[in-house]
Amino acid sequence: MTLSLRAAALSAAALILLITGSTIRAETPPTGPDTFETNLSWQIQLDGLGFSPGLIDGNPGAKTHLAMREFQRLKELPVTGELDSSLRETIPLWPAIRTYVVLAADLADVAPAPKGWLEKSRLDRLRYPSLEELVAEKFHTSRACLARLNPGLKMSDLKVGDKLKVPNITDGATIYSYVPHPDRIDINLSEKVIRVYETGIEIALIHCSIAKDKAKLPSGDARVTVISVNPNYTFDPAKWPDVHGIDHKLLIPPGPRNPVGLCWIGLSLPGYGMHGSPTPELIGKTGSHGCFRLTNWDALRLSRLVAIGTPVHFSAAPSPDATTADLPIVASR
Repeated sequence: MTLSLRAAALSAAALILLITGSTIRAETPPTGPDTFETNLSWQIQLDGLGFSPGLIDGNPGAKTHLAMREFQRLKELPVTGELDSSLRETIPLWPAIRTYVVLAADLADVAPAPKGWLEKSRLDRLRYPSLEELVAEKFHTSRACLARLNPGLKMSDLKVGDKLKVPNITDGATIYSYVPHPDRIDINLSEKVIRVYETGIEIALIHCSIAKDKAKLPSGDARVTVISVNPNYTFDPAKWPDVHGIDHKLLIPPGPRNPVGLCWIGLSLPGYGMHGSPTPELIGKTGSHGCFRLTNWDALRLSRLVAIGTPVHFSAAPSPDATTADLPIVASR
């Protein structure tokens, strides 16, 4: 698919966003520059089109501006990293807020968080510790944003039947007007960013956490070997020197608060993979034990894009312009 065709596909996807918006309980699109709702709306659109703004919180930072710049390049617009007139004319604003009613099914996936690894291994599932965290993750946002959207509600006391305002997200997998077939993933270790390419064109941008210990950063190339949704996790005490009193491996059950979250994408490098996280608000802010940690929603989205055998490249240096895949890959050896 050429760049112009890809841009046309994204325009069609944006139109689908607007059409689906008429079928849910969403408010009207925001107006005016740089308002909380305007920023929220653009983060929602970037998220839905595969260019992650980080948490959808109406407070755009470095992650949102990076996503905006790379989306502007894809659309062949002036690259400003801002919601400027050319971008406003290209894609109309998406209604930023909708109403959500807390469901009994939500409560069923909530349970007190176990303190230790032995306690975790004895459960059937590692659920969300609160409805507040469940709702925040479901709508790709932060607990602080939920509190801002719902000043009359105490978020720690949510219960089934409560109505609250949430970001009006849509599932990125449902809005593409074609089926993506990525041919490569580039993991930029300096930027803490995963880029997905199709026929030389960037189709997705995902933020990640990397190894805290720089000696554990991988080098060279790899490929995807495993895609597992809702995985178990094997706790090996030899890899967790800060944990004491456990002398054997433990099988940790699946769930959103499993150490690898809701999805594991294993690589051909032994022990390395891209995976979800039990702490989505810390992505890019804290280091991992060696793997590439994503939010659960980004890990699940990536699992729907890639396939067994998809090549993975590790870039050592940041991309100051980062146009598209036409730039050479600089790998750390």
